[in-house]
Amino acid sequence: MPLPLIYHEDYSPDFPPDHRFPMDKFRLLRDHLIDSGLTTDAQLFRPQVCPTDILALAHDPGYISRYMEGALSREDQRRLGLPWTEDLARRTVRAVGGSLLTAELALQHGLACHLAGGTHHAHYDYPAGFCIFNDLAIISQYLLHSGRVDRVLIFDCDVHQGDGTARILEHTDDAITVSLHCEKNFPARKAQSDWDIPLPMGMGDDDYLKVVDDTLNYLLPLYRPDLVLYDAGVDVHKDDALGYLQLTDAGVARRDEAVMRHCLGRDIPVMGVIGGGYSKDREALARRHGILHRSAQRVWVERGL
Repeated sequence: MPLPLIYHEDYSPDFPPDHRFPMDKFRLLRDHLIDSGLTTDAQLFRPQVCPTDILALAHDPGYISRYMEGALSREDQRRLGLPWTEDLARRTVRAVGGSLLTAELALQHGLACHLAGGTHHAHYDYPAGFCIFNDLAIISQYLLHSGRVDRVLIFDCDVHQGDGTARILEHTDDAITVSLHCEKNFPARKAQSDWDIPLPMGMGDDDYLKVVDDTLNYLLPLYRPDLVLYDAGVDVHKDDALGYLQLTDAGVARRDEAVMRHCLGRDIPVMGVIGGGYSKDREALARRHGILHRSAQRVWVERGL
């Protein structure tokens, strides 16, 4: 069986081309993975939209209704930074469904990767930082409530702290939140994760990889989760428009492979979501996000999954 990859055409709706958020990167990522021979369109898993009752495991029902009806307050629209359209609302719940499907496939096969996901700034009752519904928190609550897992660990390597995830899951003891992020970056007011690992501006490949290895070598044996949710944000890259770290393509690939090998080497399934990444060169950004999927393919073959 090929590496499970999850995508849907809803992920890149029509969007202002000059907007700061690169909405077309999801479609371009899919095109890149197919053009490079990593997958075919027929092999991609297409998700359903996430049902409202599952969204409500991590979000206020009133907030869910306000967003889906296009009735956010002006302040919430400002926090979010995205215009509202019906297509974007459908994309949002479809992408959460995609992350849920990625988790299910990872539990079945050991490894699966989404071509979207990682909306870690969304809070219980308001959006923030381009994030509407928090897929990492929703997956955690869904799997724990359904009894599919006893413990999950979120390993968030986006350059920005996963503040929404930390706050939503603050009182969920069996969802362990871990955030490696640049210390001087959005959000200005940080939340408190179970494990926050602030990194200095300008950190490069080798120093970063040592932090990843040391963190996982300590935390995975300590918690022994049934699933790791890995946010593989590429805004740690030296060419990212909104990040302040200095990882190269090779460094990002080493990070992604290290996370998967740490997990699978301990028989812990791992799912990958793409997280943040920002550039005016959308083709280059799509290739950068694709490092996750190419790294996963190498580990998939290497381990004979």
